[in-house]
Amino acid sequence: MHIEASKKIMDQRVREIPDIQNSKDNRHIPIDKVGIKDINHPVVVSDRNGGEQHTVARFNMYVNLPHNFKGTHMSRFVEILNNHEYEITVKSFKYMLEEMTKLLNAQSGHIEMSFPYFMNKAAPVSGVKSLMDYEVAFLGEIKDGVTTVEIKVVVPVTSLCPCSKNISDYGAHNQRSHITAKVKTRTFVWIEELIETIEKVASCELYGLLKRPDEKFVTERAYDNPKFVEDIVRDVAIEFNKDDRIASYSVESENFESIHNHSAYAMLTHNKDL
Repeated sequence: MHIEASKKIMDQRVREIPDIQNSKDNRHIPIDKVGIKDINHPVVVSDRNGGEQHTVARFNMYVNLPHNFKGTHMSRFVEILNNHEYEITVKSFKYMLEEMTKLLNAQSGHIEMSFPYFMNKAAPVSGVKSLMDYEVAFLGEIKDGVTTVEIKVVVPVTSLCPCSKNISDYGAHNQRSHITAKVKTRTFVWIEELIETIEKVASCELYGLLKRPDEKFVTERAYDNPKFVEDIVRDVAIEFNKDDRIASYSVESENFESIHNHSAYAMLTHNKDL
């Protein structure tokens, strides 16, 4: 009886605590995005081989705030993450986005989830296997009642300069490059498929572990396949244009120049539905 009475007193005190965030604001200025940023949370992601990758993702979670409310309830963002311990897919990520917007009574919402993703790759000659890591992100938004989810991948590759090869009596300068693609898909696409599509248009792909015969192969492969940043983004675009599962995309290429103290950069976007 004493415990029950104490619980009633505690419930009464909780009800008496003012909800400052839900109070009125008289400045009449809406906020486009308010929420939490850079919160880490464990996730499970399926891979193409039928396995699961247990990794840690970094989340940014935002909603809009109407002009008449003082603030949003920040704790609810964390509650949503803790309620989603299951496997993360594009489909479940979309549900999380819709749940967040509904729970916070918002008209628009935005979630970014970035995480390291690993592929087990075999070296081109020796066949020795090693892991390669890639930066992957799911980017979701609800706006005007429409939900969109994009997949972002950052793929490190080798690029070799066509100009250097053409003007040099021997050798050519090359560098490590990052190709970044954001795609909106019509149907399911594996993360591995996007990565492999991008890698095959580079001067040469990267590997975690190479033996001497492999190093000879990748060096000569890059020399035989020189690419400017302009070549890279156009060649990725050609591959994406052939894939009917991809509705729209943006592609960036950044070459971390080995003979300059700056990067070379190119970017293009295309929406197939326009």
